Amino acid sequence: MVPGGRPQPSGFDPNVPNIARMYDYYLGGKDHYAADRARADEAIAADPTLVTLIRENRAFLGRAVRYLAEQGIDQFLDIGTGLPTQQNVHQIAQSVNPDARVAYVDYDGQVVAHGRALLADSPGTRMIEGDVRDPRQILENAEVRRLLDFGRPIALLLVATLHFIPDVDDPQGIMAELRDALPSGSHLVLTHASADGVPDVVAKVVEVYKRTNAPGTPRTREQVTALFGEFELLDPGLVWAPLWRPERSITVAEALPIWFYAGVGRRP
Repeated sequence: MVPGGRPQPSGFDPNVPNIARMYDYYLGGKDHYAADRARADEAIAADPTLVTLIRENRAFLGRAVRYLAEQGIDQFLDIGTGLPTQQNVHQIAQSVNPDARVAYVDYDGQVVAHGRALLADSPGTRMIEGDVRDPRQILENAEVRRLLDFGRPIALLLVATLHFIPDVDDPQGIMAELRDALPSGSHLVLTHASADGVPDVVAKVVEVYKRTNAPGTPRTREQVTALFGEFELLDPGLVWAPLWRPERSITVAEALPIWFYAGVGRRP
């Protein structure tokens, strides 16, 4: 068991809708099954902008990783990575710096097995099984320690991850332990679902996700900001995902249906 009493994954069941495979479906991937597609279609019916939301979340990840790589960050710890898809963190970071290193961590055994197969020929990367609710296990993992130097700045990525951690598992405590392990100059890249903008829509999607392997817990802007702790938010702060350093002109009204907060913080 892990904190909160949730059992570790124990085998593969294609009949249980899986959030990683649903995410892959939203992104147009091929790693999903009928149960995943059916539940994802229910979520899309609840919020017809959901596919756009997921793709905007992914686009934010790309912009943030590229920015950090251009600032000289060459180590990335991506927790809750999900199934590998196009334009993964290592591909973006290594397009800027071929020597960049990326440790991917996921709780889902299927995701880990699939990721290891796809990353077998990718230098500077590792796919590691670990649960964000047990941060010490991730931080002390031998593969993580071989790949990443915790004496130098690291980018910690938790993108569309923490809203799957219920309050009973103490997400603020989890984040404090992860942040404390990172040296000065490290960065935190985070997105999180919130009902602040469109509460009725978010509530409908949450109901759908209750019938998956990982129900969601949207949080307020104040709660999400607290996850950054002592890390200083870079401009433009914590905003709806499309508004974080967009590559095209976009208004707040256009961004509002994309109900993921996004931000990048730096440890002084």
